Amino acid sequence: MSIVITGATGHLGRLVVESLLRRGASPRGVVATGRNVARLAELADALGVHTAVADYADPRSLRAAFEGADRVLLVSGTETGQRVKQHTAVVQAAKEAGVTLLAYTSISHADTAEMALATEHRETERVIRESGIPFTFLRNSWYLENYLLQIPTYLEHGVVGAAGEGRISAAARTDFADAAAAALLDPASVGRVYELGGAGFTLAGLAATVADASGRPVTYTEVSPIQLTEILLGAGLPQQYAEALVSADLGIARGELEVTTGDLERLIGRAPTSLGDAVDASLATLAA
Repeated sequence: MSIVITGATGHLGRLVVESLLRRGASPRGVVATGRNVARLAELADALGVHTAVADYADPRSLRAAFEGADRVLLVSGTETGQRVKQHTAVVQAAKEAGVTLLAYTSISHADTAEMALATEHRETERVIRESGIPFTFLRNSWYLENYLLQIPTYLEHGVVGAAGEGRISAAARTDFADAAAAALLDPASVGRVYELGGAGFTLAGLAATVADASGRPVTYTEVSPIQLTEILLGAGLPQQYAEALVSADLGIARGELEVTTGDLERLIGRAPTSLGDAVDASLATLAA
């Protein structure tokens, strides 16, 4: 069986490739694709997998990369506003190649979520369904890394947000990658929609966890959406990105990133990484 991973030169894609190999996939049957030629060469040397240059904006490269593929993982793109067009090109190339499964990394509750980030995921899911290709949707909640990278800021200024008491079922990027690999290797995943997330926490709980682990006072301050936008813009974030983050906080308040299905634990066969363990590890790295 030939499995193609798109975006394999990025964080999530590479972790999926590594997980596939840990789970017994043959390196000869795994094709890692991406735009960065140097990173592809490093992947081939380090892991022994096949590689191919593939760009979501270049349909010809996609068709060449998918030739002979049985299963394809579409790791969602990062270019907001361009993703539906780019993802559609991937879907068309996969259909032309006759793949037997197209898996897609979507977002929690993509069919109902109102946050801005869900729009392109929902549209991509529609395109995949209408293509007739057998699919698996991997609806990931937030990455813990979204918060871990901000720990130095939390220690200095505290946690600020507009999420209210909404719970976030975040998990580590490695957990979501492992789930994708498990689904790609499982014949029973065809046609499944997995809602994936770890143990939920509020932003106030995040602040308390960082405080307990660091031994320093860290509090959560709830602000209005307008105030949060101004704070993010003041920190140098582009307008569109700041607005997307504010929209995400409002989505959290509505429960759009809370997942209680247990799908992630069942797929990976273990408990997802906890917030406490992740914060402890991050603080240890910062201390080193």
